[in-house]
Amino acid sequence: MEKLKMHTPDLTQDNIAKILELFPNCVSEARDEQGNLKLSVDFDQLRQELSNQIVEGPQERYRLDWPGKREALFTANAPIAKTLRPAREESVDFENTKNLFIEGDNLDSLKLLQETYLGKIKVIYLDPPYNTGKDFVYEDDFAENHEVFFKRSNQKDEKGNRLVANMESNGRYHSDWLSMINPRLKLSRNLLDDDGVIFVSINDKETHNLRKIMDEIYGADNFIACLIWDKNHSAQAGTFKVYHEYVHVYAKNIDQIGVPSSENNGLFEAGAMKRESSRHPMTEFNFPAGVRFEAPEGFELTGSWGGTEKVELISGRMICENKKTKEAVTLRAAFTQKNQMQQFFYGDKETLVDSRGQKITDFYFTASGKIKIVKERGVETPQTTLKDYGSQGSISTDLADLFDINQTPIDNPKPVGMMKDFIRWFSSEEDIVLDFFSGSGTTAHAVIQLNSEEGGKRQFIMVQLPEECNENSTAFKAGYKTIAEVGKERIRRAGKKILEGECHENWNKDIGFRVLKVDSSNMADVYYTPDTVEQKDLISAIDNIKPGRDNPEDLLFQVMLDWGVDLTLPISKKTIQGKTILFVDENALIACFDNDITEDLVKELAGFKPLRIVFKDNGFVSDAVKINVEQIFKQLSPGTDVKSI
Repeated sequence: MEKLKMHTPDLTQDNIAKILELFPNCVSEARDEQGNLKLSVDFDQLRQELSNQIVEGPQERYRLDWPGKREALFTANAPIAKTLRPAREESVDFENTKNLFIEGDNLDSLKLLQETYLGKIKVIYLDPPYNTGKDFVYEDDFAENHEVFFKRSNQKDEKGNRLVANMESNGRYHSDWLSMINPRLKLSRNLLDDDGVIFVSINDKETHNLRKIMDEIYGADNFIACLIWDKNHSAQAGTFKVYHEYVHVYAKNIDQIGVPSSENNGLFEAGAMKRESSRHPMTEFNFPAGVRFEAPEGFELTGSWGGTEKVELISGRMICENKKTKEAVTLRAAFTQKNQMQQFFYGDKETLVDSRGQKITDFYFTASGKIKIVKERGVETPQTTLKDYGSQGSISTDLADLFDINQTPIDNPKPVGMMKDFIRWFSSEEDIVLDFFSGSGTTAHAVIQLNSEEGGKRQFIMVQLPEECNENSTAFKAGYKTIAEVGKERIRRAGKKILEGECHENWNKDIGFRVLKVDSSNMADVYYTPDTVEQKDLISAIDNIKPGRDNPEDLLFQVMLDWGVDLTLPISKKTIQGKTILFVDENALIACFDNDITEDLVKELAGFKPLRIVFKDNGFVSDAVKINVEQIFKQLSPGTDVKSI
């Protein structure tokens, strides 16, 4: 029975595998420090493959460099053996909510989310440390054991938080900030959907470096705008009064988002299908003959096509005649605009608009057989100067009022109205919004507020380090010990207040959130390095799970992360044949971490025909039962993926 790996993906090996597909002559095998064979890249050969002239050595090129960049790139790709542990007592409506609040280091959190949320986030908003010389930054150590590092440098608090003040007197002032932000931005791009957008707030100190690093990670061609937020007209000393901050906006793929183009009479195009996922399952649609088809005359597609965005031909011939489909065809794909396609092809297309009120004018097939949607430019064209969100003082007062205290619990909170606009401009009603420097929770507040106004079902994922509040701060005096506590309480209060007001009749009223906390893996070291176990240790090391970490729900969430299962799916618990069985979304995943599992129980669980099932590796009543598990499922539920931990 195959074991789950129970650690985050090794992105380096994934990248090498992609290079292998394109340039097999540039990849070879090498042994790592433990003597295991792994793929490695012949960079000299690869440089030559990517050059149209002879490459004799390093060439100068335009790029952003700083001391520690290589280490930052390495840490973005390196796997970690950590997990997310649910905290039901701090959550709101744990059973039903689709929102997440993750407490812990955001670098760890982003790595843990790579499997589950790869390509699924529509909007990311970041308000990272501005590097003012007074604020805090995350200090990622790349070279030595973190315990040694923090004891040596006196940079560890009582809870082990990696927080240091990045003072301007530090010779690595800008380098440290770049090393902090680089891996986080790199990992964030993996999570964005192809038509996703990221907003990053910043001030004068690092705006130039942020623009360069965003160009490098997201691509200069995917730059959308640099917004200027006119925010603070208070009295200030200095040569100039600084009344603004910046927000850099980038797309993952600017060709995939709804960016109006004046060269095309106000029309813009976007994809109407995605890669298959739980949110976008494969479904069939009957297209009539005569749909625009941007392919050569007589061109025909057969079978299936589209790569990751797979399209299957179910019936008819997909052939081009006079720039249109010659016949009616039934296609199977992960369509994202099925209701709109139904109305466009078989209903009243004149009244057809999207969730933002933009008129849908056409659907057509590209030469590669993918379906595209064409819309008219929306009535709103945002300006790059943001002026209408109130002063910093009024925003702080509103937050203080929400908490029933005299002063804002968090310095310089962002306006909910601005966050709502950012989200509304580039998301639809069921998209996911991520903020991994979530602070006081403004982004979550904005998602709930926007949903309540539009009847949307947008979900949020907030990530915040449990950074301790200053003992002299308003938040600490009000009883909040960490910034994460402030954020959670703000979401609770905002949700309750929004429910008391006027809400859209179709809103699902989801004001809840599941709290998950970053922690070390539930698995013992022997799980990751079984070859190092000596004979004398076999008896004591028979259990792969750490002592005191056998809570079934803790284990379940680590399995869900490993398998890439949606972390907001409903979870139920049943007792079957005296054993505790966990069901995720009925039959999406079944887990049994009890001991003495019998063949009768295995057969009964197979009767549920789950998509996935997991057991403890040493949880069976005998080796014979363990050996027979896969055979039982092949007979009774052949579509089930069976694994163990």
